[in-house]
Amino acid sequence: MRMRWQSARVASRIDVAGFRPWLSIGGSVCLVHVLSGCILGSEKPEFAVDIPPAYRAAGTRPDAALPTVDWWRGFRSRELTALIEEAQVANLDIGAAVGRILQADAQARIAGSTLLPTLDLNADASRTRASRATGTLSSGASERVLYSASLSANYEIDFWGKNRAALRAAEESAVASRFAREVVNLTTIGSVANAYFQVLAAQDRLRLARQNEASASRILGLIQQRLQAGTASSLDIAQQESVVATQRAAIPPLEQTVRQNINTLAVLVGRTPEFFSIRGGSMSQLATPRVTPGLPSDVLTERPDIRQAEALLASANGDVEAARAAFFPTISLTGEGGYRSNALKSLFQPEAAFYSVVGSLTQPIFDGLSLQGDLDFQRGRQEELLQLYRKSVISAFADVENALIAVQQAARRERLQREVVASSRRAFEISETRLREGTIDLVTLLNTQQSLFQAEDSLAQARLAHLQAIVSLYQALGGSWAARPRVVTGNKQL
Repeated sequence: MRMRWQSARVASRIDVAGFRPWLSIGGSVCLVHVLSGCILGSEKPEFAVDIPPAYRAAGTRPDAALPTVDWWRGFRSRELTALIEEAQVANLDIGAAVGRILQADAQARIAGSTLLPTLDLNADASRTRASRATGTLSSGASERVLYSASLSANYEIDFWGKNRAALRAAEESAVASRFAREVVNLTTIGSVANAYFQVLAAQDRLRLARQNEASASRILGLIQQRLQAGTASSLDIAQQESVVATQRAAIPPLEQTVRQNINTLAVLVGRTPEFFSIRGGSMSQLATPRVTPGLPSDVLTERPDIRQAEALLASANGDVEAARAAFFPTISLTGEGGYRSNALKSLFQPEAAFYSVVGSLTQPIFDGLSLQGDLDFQRGRQEELLQLYRKSVISAFADVENALIAVQQAARRERLQREVVASSRRAFEISETRLREGTIDLVTLLNTQQSLFQAEDSLAQARLAHLQAIVSLYQALGGSWAARPRVVTGNKQL
């Protein structure tokens, strides 16, 4: 049920100058625009989050090495840089995110169209003939011809700010889509770097496995010589053959890892694996960039997922305002003016002119609680996005802390593992020399070579974990911290 009020409809033939009443209507619209929006206050929640003054795991100079625009160049790998730059252009997930930006911009334009009047041109010509068999019309009046040309305009006065609130919501959604694209971009860069490091790590481990196989085969030859000399047994031969076979069995999984991660890189750069290849190399050729986290408050403006959550919350605020304004009357102005005549030659004569002006007000009375349900829904969504925003902020601090700890411990593990490898290699070299001299038992040799093989493989994995931890820290910080234009969402209260 709706209560409807309409002004008296005026329809008469007037001179073209009769369109002057539109001027007074336009003045009234301007006045309404000044007053509108003052009736309803904005409904914005408090969403302050306690910001720590510093990270626990940060050093004494947290701003000594902040992320740069092209932070991935810090690894000093031309191939990695080329892959990341190609992925930023050709990655399909990033392309899909750009498509979502275009959709959000279009939705914002659609929402903004309600703030402007609509204007339509109407032209028609009709010829009608009544049935003579009914006897209601004389034979001379059985046919009628009517020509008409007119302009019609319709405008909804946004007195309560409903349409403007809907526009703000759509604009904030468009802002959020841009930050969502940055999230996808940062995730893609991290995925490319990690997949590339996986390739290098697998190649390093593959080289080690082949070197260890060669070393084990060399030792097997020495034991066979001792067997011929009568200083070794068949059991010694079998044990060493087991070591050789173990090293050979480690090669196929590593080759599989190399190929699969190359295929992963191909997908990330938008190419099929059949038309993609990389050279690879060794993790030892990569530099270890130094990165510091800055202050915790900096993360709030640099992490795109936080900015996206903030924009979505601002969009929800606009939706709540629009839902509240829907309870108030809708005020519309409709006008039409043009020419109408029974003869085409006299269509544009002054006496054929007409106009119609209508003002209407529609106040919802009973709608089955539809409007209240929509308001409750928008408030619930606002509360959901508020909590998600808080979670994104707190999670960001935790991500940085975890990444800092991972970088520190991974670097320490790599350093200690290098010491283990150095000691194991010295022990193996001494054992091999004494085996040639015949002054050592085979059990000691087997232990030293197994220790060396495991230590070298663990060092490769430790190096990989260190590089991946650095990438995770860059991602936790939001990527680059170069000066960039800020997008004001209007709801930043932190």
